Amino acid sequence: MASQPEPLSFAIVGCGSIAPTHAKALAGLTMDTRLTHCCDIDVTLAASFAAQFGLTVATFEEILANPAIDAVTFCTPSGLHSTLGARALNAGKHVIIEKPMEITPAACEQLLAAQRATGRKLAIISQHRFDPASQIVREALDRGEFGNLILAEARIPWYRTQEYYDSGDWRGTWALDGGGCLMNQGIHTVDLLLWFAGPVRSVYAQMRTAGHDRIEVEDVVTATLTFANGAIGTLMASTALYPGLLAYLGIHGTQGSAVLEGDELQLFAIKGRETLRGTAFNGHALQVATGGTKSATAHAAAIPADTPAGPDSWVWGDAHRAQFADFIRAVRTDSAPLVDGIAGRAAVALINAVYESARTGRVITLTE
Repeated sequence: MASQPEPLSFAIVGCGSIAPTHAKALAGLTMDTRLTHCCDIDVTLAASFAAQFGLTVATFEEILANPAIDAVTFCTPSGLHSTLGARALNAGKHVIIEKPMEITPAACEQLLAAQRATGRKLAIISQHRFDPASQIVREALDRGEFGNLILAEARIPWYRTQEYYDSGDWRGTWALDGGGCLMNQGIHTVDLLLWFAGPVRSVYAQMRTAGHDRIEVEDVVTATLTFANGAIGTLMASTALYPGLLAYLGIHGTQGSAVLEGDELQLFAIKGRETLRGTAFNGHALQVATGGTKSATAHAAAIPADTPAGPDSWVWGDAHRAQFADFIRAVRTDSAPLVDGIAGRAAVALINAVYESARTGRVITLTE
């Protein structure tokens, strides 16, 4: 019998609101991983995080120099991802980065260049691809069950308080947040939109800062899209719509439609087959992680690290765990992770095109 490979050793860089979700996801993969180190520029925060999860506090330089650390997961402000991630890749570490990959396509390309030069694995957190509802839709698309796509529509009608933006100097800034409701909150839905409907060829957009003070970025944006496959689409995002509603993603083709709302598969309809709404599809519960308007901190605190995962009990953290498992598979088999740097760059490129269109009032054409 072949021996079990040694667990991959991880370090977390950045101990803020999303870091506990990463830590608990890794703890749920006990046969494959061990989380050993953490660091943060706020040493008090790092010490508290280390005490919570039984980790060793280290500097970033110590993490890069430690040969026992195989991979680094980054939970830092978005505008630091390329600089820090490239350093880790060049130090021989595999890298997984919390969304967004970076704040500009050029910065994303810096990470891709380091990944190509080193041969290390690079993945971008976009955990909703791993939700059971998303997998059902993608598998149906792969089988061509919806026919030719006609329309794709995405809405992220969320709400964030002023206190949310005031809680960190980097929040709501172009330099470190890279944008507002679309780049920070909406990018998950943007990634699913691209995964389902394919590349976007042109975009026309408008945006405003309508509901918050002391932020540079948008809190409401709308866009019309033309996809490479000929479909058209709409995209709306906000963090100013009290009290916050569920995210919505609709995919419509000549032979059927699917609607995800609040990460639930609310509608799955193929011509000649029963229209499915509600509780189950092929034996799997349709409800997955909900509560997109809640903070990651509240989600992570509410879910024990040892919560069992499964399509009938899918909760916050399970999708992160599934994505980390996919990342480990990619490392073990020397293959690409499902959400690689190319996918991460595509979402950032579309969002930057939305911003450019809104600033200039022009239709923006995207290139490969």
